[in-house]
Amino acid sequence: MSFFASRWVESPGHVRELAPTTLPEGFRAAGTVCGIKPSGGLDVGLLVSDTPGSASAARFTRSGVQAAPVLVCRERCRLDAMRVVAVNSGNANAATGRAGLDAALRMQDAAAAAAGVDAELVAVASTGVIGVALDGAVVSRGLTSAATALRADGGGEFAEAIRTTDAFSKLAALEVELPGGRVRLCAQAKGAGMIQPGLATLLCFVETDAVLEASTADLLLGVTCARSFERISVDGQLSTNDTVLLLASGASGVTVEPESDGELRLGEALDALLRQLALLVVKDGEGATRVGRIEIRGGHLEAVERVARAVANSPLVKAALHGGDPNWGRIAQAVGMALPGTAPLQFDIEIGGIAVCREGTAVSYDAGALAAAVAGEEVDYLVELPGAGVAESECFFSDLSHDYVTINSEYTT
Repeated sequence: MSFFASRWVESPGHVRELAPTTLPEGFRAAGTVCGIKPSGGLDVGLLVSDTPGSASAARFTRSGVQAAPVLVCRERCRLDAMRVVAVNSGNANAATGRAGLDAALRMQDAAAAAAGVDAELVAVASTGVIGVALDGAVVSRGLTSAATALRADGGGEFAEAIRTTDAFSKLAALEVELPGGRVRLCAQAKGAGMIQPGLATLLCFVETDAVLEASTADLLLGVTCARSFERISVDGQLSTNDTVLLLASGASGVTVEPESDGELRLGEALDALLRQLALLVVKDGEGATRVGRIEIRGGHLEAVERVARAVANSPLVKAALHGGDPNWGRIAQAVGMALPGTAPLQFDIEIGGIAVCREGTAVSYDAGALAAAVAGEEVDYLVELPGAGVAESECFFSDLSHDYVTINSEYTT
């Protein structure tokens, strides 16, 4: 099956899919078992660029409660030149105080020693339960072990090691044809719950062997995150650990100049890659069975964004999506909640291209066609707001199922 499985993401013509465990030239990765996850399995991952002078960019959570690894990255990393990523799953190392910071620093130092680089070139990340002490010594031993297992096709083990409640690993490898030659663009992500990111998803690591300036890497990552991980919601919750990193080894020798056709083509590939990964996060939303896309048009930017979030995060809309129930009144309610006022809103609603509401009033429609429109795995919703504005916004969201409640009611027990 193609990685680009969603009808909402089109693979660029200059992109070819590779085996998903593939890494770009100059990168090696591994995963190992340290006993952090109660369920067992790989729980420590290590990703290394063997090329000195690598460029990088980063985005982190905007939460006011930030995990220790996020703080360490922001305060101790050269975010434009990172070469190593050390990750553990099963423990978020968040709300753990000074001991948590010490564990994250120990993790960073251990990865630096294992990879033979300065600590400031090592990014650290954690994911799992909040408020539980992380044993830095255990993670450090795991990183030392992972260093001996590093492989150029180790993306699969690395992707597996960063999972928590994910039902499946999320990874892809692409070959991108640029004017100067071919480069690889690969990524591994995790996320299924606590998803309404602020600049990032729970964890995503992107690698390329293109030669990039750090400013170009930062520009590309910012633009594509805004169109992917910023546009998804599973439960409307902002994680303490959100981290997205882009590392460029430059090992291919293919240079991507700023404001060039090469930059545009690499950006198109990165955009498609991250949008599909973001959709996989939504599809894997804890207990999810369907994915909805809400598109808002008209009005001003603040209004369309508020409405998109209100619809995507509405438990009523999400429950209707789960049941294949074309109850558009729940969308109307969410629109009104997002845009309170005294005058009736003259808004339009379409579901799967079928008009159900015009200027705030119900219209006749084919009930059978509407039922079919909400029965698939991907469902489109459109709201047009009144006024002369031309702003647009979109959000991808998962349904709300019985399994979501089960998973989260038993998460730590």
